[in-house]
Amino acid sequence: MRALLRPAARRYSKWIHEWENDLAFRSTDRTVRPFDYGLEWAENWPCARDFPPDGADPVDYIVKLNERAIASSHEFFGYDKPSQFKMAGNWLEFDSPVPTPYPENNTVRALWFPARQGGKKAVVVLPHWNSKLPQHNALCAGLQRLGISVLRLSLPYHDARMPAGMTRADYAVSANICRTVDATRQAVIDTRACFDWLEQEGFTDLGIVGTSLGSCYAFLASAHDPRIRVNMFNHCSTYFADVVWEGLSSRHIRESLQTAVDLPTLRKLWLAVSPPAYWDLFTSKKHRSKFIYTRYDTTFPLHLSKEVIAGARRFKWDHDAVELLCGHYTMGEFPFKYLTGYEICSFLKRNL
Repeated sequence: MRALLRPAARRYSKWIHEWENDLAFRSTDRTVRPFDYGLEWAENWPCARDFPPDGADPVDYIVKLNERAIASSHEFFGYDKPSQFKMAGNWLEFDSPVPTPYPENNTVRALWFPARQGGKKAVVVLPHWNSKLPQHNALCAGLQRLGISVLRLSLPYHDARMPAGMTRADYAVSANICRTVDATRQAVIDTRACFDWLEQEGFTDLGIVGTSLGSCYAFLASAHDPRIRVNMFNHCSTYFADVVWEGLSSRHIRESLQTAVDLPTLRKLWLAVSPPAYWDLFTSKKHRSKFIYTRYDTTFPLHLSKEVIAGARRFKWDHDAVELLCGHYTMGEFPFKYLTGYEICSFLKRNL
């Protein structure tokens, strides 16, 4: 029987990979931007306080900044609570606690989906890299109908937060080393500030849903914020560097990166924004988590997702894991988007 199934499995795998490639390269506006260490982006990090570069080798200096950030990660991902939240229609808006040179990016925006029957359950939804409205809105509306209120966060450099003249969220993940770390730090802090507002509004049963890049942000936020008790990680991986280096959707970034660094070095340069750096911290908190990954993923390669699941078992996290027979891009297509939606909604309905 197995011998009979192998040709069908190979044909299915070939079909999915061809579909993945077709979806991935429909976007024709990817730009190979120059490599840059971007040390100016690190000047306001807490780990850089009283620790100027003073002519040090950029690699050695940034590696040390990462080590310092991880050692005092509650300070690195800490922030002053926004002084004012305001609603503009269905949008929550507030000033990001992490200012950047781009005014558009400094106003955090999150679309609000209040559950009609009220209640104390709420989640923050973190979309994927280069997501655009109305993507993820259907998921938010589905959770809303299940009695769970939702904030869909526009990630740094996405949607209305995108700097003028940009067509992609290239400043969120790029070959600029410190800017990528800064964007990740900002995303995590903006996410935590969303929970400040939810808590202020009386919500007590809190969870998070992260997809792809949003999943990385969600893990980092949850590791540092005990209010987040239920986690839905849609796509999962280990080191930030490995995804960018191996992923189909980030080939243009690797093309620039590899002119200056190799993968082991890049892993150290982005260690402070990589989930494995905080596995111990995540373990110390009480969480209920679910991981979704895909067998034919071209962006979060399967071996990286399996390393996460192995880590979850090793650390004895309270978790579920589901493998879907599709890829990263095809997850957003029929019928896989409905399977994914069911997995997310049913998990949150049961556990919040």
